[in-house]
Amino acid sequence: MTAIPFVDAHIHLWDLAHIRYPWLTPPFDGDGPNGSAAAIARDYGVAQYRDDLSRWNVVGAVHIDAGAEAADALRETEWLERQGHETGLPTGIVAYADLSDPAADALLARQAAHPRVRGIRQIVNWHPDARRTYSPRDVTQDAAWHAGFARLAHHRLSFDLQCYPGQMPALARLFARHPDVPVVVNHLGMPVMSDPDGLSEWRAGMAALSALPHVAVKLSGLGFIWRDWTAERVRPLLLETIDRFGTDRCLFASDMPTDTLFAPIDRYMEAYHAVADGFGEDDRRAMFGRNADRVYRLGLGV
Repeated sequence: MTAIPFVDAHIHLWDLAHIRYPWLTPPFDGDGPNGSAAAIARDYGVAQYRDDLSRWNVVGAVHIDAGAEAADALRETEWLERQGHETGLPTGIVAYADLSDPAADALLARQAAHPRVRGIRQIVNWHPDARRTYSPRDVTQDAAWHAGFARLAHHRLSFDLQCYPGQMPALARLFARHPDVPVVVNHLGMPVMSDPDGLSEWRAGMAALSALPHVAVKLSGLGFIWRDWTAERVRPLLLETIDRFGTDRCLFASDMPTDTLFAPIDRYMEAYHAVADGFGEDDRRAMFGRNADRVYRLGLGV
């Protein structure tokens, strides 16, 4: 086991008998942006998570909205709170709310009332290619969505951003107007390498976001970039992201169990530690634990 304490900044848990997750419900096919989810369409709880991460000195973990039916979002949070009380994990929760909903403020208030809730994620990936997009339109362009985003600060909630690089410059302008809403970019910014200008578009978008001091980034989700990723192939992207954001705004995360669609979790963690080995111990401790503890206000003191 590694001695570096790991506060896992991005995990998912689910009980399929009690909460419905459309993306984990048959029939499955490989046409979506991440292929078939059939391999992980089974209950995934804290005991299994701890077993899967047994090599990596997990001292805390943040549960991120796992794509439950929108009507079940509060039930998911209530279930996670019970898990946290009974098992110690998750330490923090990033829940779901539709920021474009006319009742968004009330939804945020109900989520924020739960002790472990620290933020909101609404997946907003939009791409003109129907095989890539998660939604039929770019909701982040809507005034109603901007209004909902602005209410996050009132409820002391951060925002987990899962988008594509083409959306980042406009989002950076929105975030600049709301420096009191911490933003955490998910999965290395999800560059679309199959696009003709995928790498340059990612670099431009990440430059715009990293210029804002209240924006951090998760080093995770390598299989979303290349399903057949290798440590050698992703290393330059990881190092470039760390260089752009700095070691005080980068958070390593497992994305369990979703990332196991593409590779075993130990292969991800080994790749992350190999990259981090080039940094001093203080920086490694920051990226593997201290930054997540600070950003999500977990109070672990790692």
